[in-house]
Amino acid sequence: MQIGMVGLGRMGSNMVQRLLKKGHQCAVYDSHAAAAETLTDMGAIACAKLEDLVASLPQPRAIWLMVPAAVVDGVLDNLAPLLDEGDIVIDGGNSSYHDDIRRARVLETKGIHYLDIGTSGGVAGLERGYCLMIGGEHDTFTYLEPIFAALAPGPDTAPLTYGRTASTADLGYLHCGAHGAGHFVKMIHNGIEYGIMAAYAEGLNILHKANIGQHSRSADAETTPLRNPEHYQYDLDVPEITELWRRGSVIGSWLLDLTAQALQGNPELDNYTGHVSDSGEGRWALAAAVDQGVPTPVLSAALFSRFESRGNADYANRVLSAMRKQFGGHIEKPKGGAIA
Repeated sequence: MQIGMVGLGRMGSNMVQRLLKKGHQCAVYDSHAAAAETLTDMGAIACAKLEDLVASLPQPRAIWLMVPAAVVDGVLDNLAPLLDEGDIVIDGGNSSYHDDIRRARVLETKGIHYLDIGTSGGVAGLERGYCLMIGGEHDTFTYLEPIFAALAPGPDTAPLTYGRTASTADLGYLHCGAHGAGHFVKMIHNGIEYGIMAAYAEGLNILHKANIGQHSRSADAETTPLRNPEHYQYDLDVPEITELWRRGSVIGSWLLDLTAQALQGNPELDNYTGHVSDSGEGRWALAAAVDQGVPTPVLSAALFSRFESRGNADYANRVLSAMRKQFGGHIEKPKGGAIA
């Protein structure tokens, strides 16, 4: 098949490469023309303008947007007038499913089809394949299945669950429902991801601090004493433990594999500041949970932890310190002052 790709960042470029390797033809466009250079060497058609991209594709055209959620509407404003009835637009980024519902309605008035596709796989997707969560018209999904099959990991990623009848989910792509369903599923996927990541991070931090009993601590009214320092005398090799857990453990996962890789050669992770971003899905997942009345304490804590990592709790912490000084005369200790 032939498809256009708009947005050649970390994900978009690798997706094009995977499609080309599987025999599909790709026309590509990025606002930074240099992003297309390596792809042209592989057989992609580089386009200087959206008009060129549209003109290079046969009808019905299929154009995949792999751009940040914040710029999708702007790209659509420029792209939609160039399209014809029967053409297909795909948003494969991390948009809100609310936006998908709105965009699908607008494009439908022009006879243009729309799919929202939650895409998971990260920078490793080129080799591993991409998990695709797809929302929109079923006929449009069916028409583009060869593209999805090429991008997806395929049947050898995991064994078939005992007792089930195989479906496209076993290949790594699934039509989840009507417009917005794909990004709704991806939204929850990323909320869960936040929670798993937080659990690993917090657990490994406890292991990292298991030798706290070897250090002297201040003995004053501002420092909670460590009552049994003999219980915390372990110099644990955290990288080795993550390698151990990768083999036969119930908490093994690809995220743990990646964590183990990050720890190799730099167990202190001192090349990171701990400033953890969020791209919106965790927030939207909590909003949906509130609307549904569904409790999500783990996902909430993971999201708020990311906010705190970026310094957004600094003022609140200063308020706490000020209140302690006011009611008890407690003098604030410098950061890191608990352990001498």
